[in-house]
Amino acid sequence: MQRSRQIAARMEPTNDYHLLPVTDRQMRYARAIAHQAALEIPVEAQCDRRSMSDWISAHKPRDTSPFANYPTGKQVAFAERISRSKRRPIPDECFRDKRAMSQWIDRNR
Repeated sequence: MQRSRQIAARMEPTNDYHLLPVTDRQMRYARAIAHQAALEIPVEAQCDRRSMSDWISAHKPRDTSPFANYPTGKQVAFAERISRSKRRPIPDECFRDKRAMSQWIDRNR
C-alpha cells in the first residue's frame, strides 16, 4: 500500500521536466550490493535515479563504526561558515552527532 503511494506520488507532475536515468556509478554500486547480499535489483528500481537511490539506501550495509554517526567534513565546514557569519557558537554535541549538526544548521541558516 505505502509503496504504491510512493510510486503514484512520483508519477504526479513535478517541477522536473524529465526523470533522470540511473547513472553508471549507481548501477555498479547497486550490483555490488546485490551480489554481496544475494539479491536481485528490481526493474522498478532501475527506472530512474531516485528509485535506484531509494533501493541502495534500503539495502546497503550499515556502517557499525563508532564514527558513522559523526558529521561529514562538508557539514562541519558549512556549520563553521554559518557560525562565523552569524557569530553563534556550534554546540559541542553537534560535532559528535550528524543529526544534531543538521538540525543546528537548519535552525541557523
